[in-house]
Amino acid sequence: MFQYYCLNPIAKVGLEKFTEEFEKTEDVNQAEGILVRSASMHEMELSEKLLAVARAGAGVNNIPLDQCAEKGIVVFNTPGANANGVKELVIAGMLLASRDIIGGIEWVESARSDENIAAAAEKEKKRFAGTEVQDKKLGIIGLGAIGVKVANVAKHMGMEVYGYDPYVSVDAAWNLSRDVKHVLHVEEIYESCDIITIHVPLLDSTRGMIDKEAIARMKEGVILLNFARDVLVNEEDVLEGIRTGKIRKYVSDFPNPVTAGREGCIVIPHLGASTEESEENCAKMAVKEMMNYLKNGNIINSVNYPNCDMGVCTQAGRVAIFHKNIANMITKFTACFGDQGINITDMTNKSKGKVAYTMIDTEEAVDADIVHKLESIKGVFRVRVIK
Repeated sequence: MFQYYCLNPIAKVGLEKFTEEFEKTEDVNQAEGILVRSASMHEMELSEKLLAVARAGAGVNNIPLDQCAEKGIVVFNTPGANANGVKELVIAGMLLASRDIIGGIEWVESARSDENIAAAAEKEKKRFAGTEVQDKKLGIIGLGAIGVKVANVAKHMGMEVYGYDPYVSVDAAWNLSRDVKHVLHVEEIYESCDIITIHVPLLDSTRGMIDKEAIARMKEGVILLNFARDVLVNEEDVLEGIRTGKIRKYVSDFPNPVTAGREGCIVIPHLGASTEESEENCAKMAVKEMMNYLKNGNIINSVNYPNCDMGVCTQAGRVAIFHKNIANMITKFTACFGDQGINITDMTNKSKGKVAYTMIDTEEAVDADIVHKLESIKGVFRVRVIK
C-alpha cells in the first residue's frame, strides 16, 4: 500500500484515478508521494519515506529540485495538460492589447448615467478602436505545448507567424503548422514582429531575457505578451519602453507591484491555467505519473531525473538506483549481483545532467545484502527495491 499527501487541493477527478493500492494520508511524513500545485516546498523537511513529488502544472520553481535529486526523490510535472487553457488566454490577451476593449468598457461604465450614451459612444469609440491582428506578424519564443497551440490558432486568424525554439521537440514539430516560419535566431523575432509572446521555461539562460537590449531591437509600437513567468522579463525596462512608445502594450499574467495598474500594462491575476478543465487535466496526469513510478519505477515527465520506462516488471525482482552521472557505475552495480550469483534479465541506465537512474530486473528477489552493497558504492544517492 502506498500513501500520498496533497499539499494543495487537487481536482477530485484526478484523485479518483488512484487504485486501491493507494490511500490518502493526512500526515505528510508518512507519504511516499506528494501532490502539489503552487505551495512552496523549499522550507519543508523532506521525509526519508518520500519517493516522488508530482506537480499538477508545468512550473516547478516552488520545489527544491536539487535537494530532491540528491535524496533520490523524483519530481514530476504535467507538461501540456494545461496548454489549451493558457493558449486561450494568450489569444484573449493579444486581442485585448490590439483593440482597446478594456478602455472602451471602462468608458461605458463611466458614462452609464448619460441618457445620450449611445450618441456619445459614436463620438468616443475611435479612441478605443485599435488594430486588427490579421496580417500582423506574431513572434513566438518557445515552441512547446503552449507555443505550438498559439501558433496554430494564430495562423487560422490570418497572422504571419514566426517561431523560435532551438530545442523544439519532435512531437511539437509534428503538431506545428507547416506555415509557421521557424527562425534560427531570437533577434529575428525582435526585429520583425508586431506582437511577441514568450513561452519558455525559467532557466538561468532565460531569466530577464527580455531586457532593454532586446526591447531596443523591437519594432516601434510592439505588443509584448508574457504568460510564462514574470521574471523572464525585466519589467522596469518594459515600463521604460512603454513610456518612450517603443512598447504599445504589455500583457502579463503575473500581478506584482511593478506593473499592476501601470499605464500600458494589462495585468491578469494568474488565470492562464486556472480553468476547471486545466486543473482536472493536470491532476489526472500527475496521478498517472506518480502511480506508474511508485508501482513500477518508471519515470515519465520528470524535471530532475531522466525519463526511463521498463514497463511492468514480470521478473522476480526490480531495483532502482539513483546516482551521480559518472563513469564505471554500471560495472560496480552488476558486480554486486554477480557476486551473489543473481542473474540480471534486463537493465536500463539513463542520465540527466549530473544525475543518473538505473533500473535492473533480476531472476531472484533483491535482498537486503545487495541493497547494502549498492548503497555503499560512492556516488549512489538512494537504492529502491520496487519488487
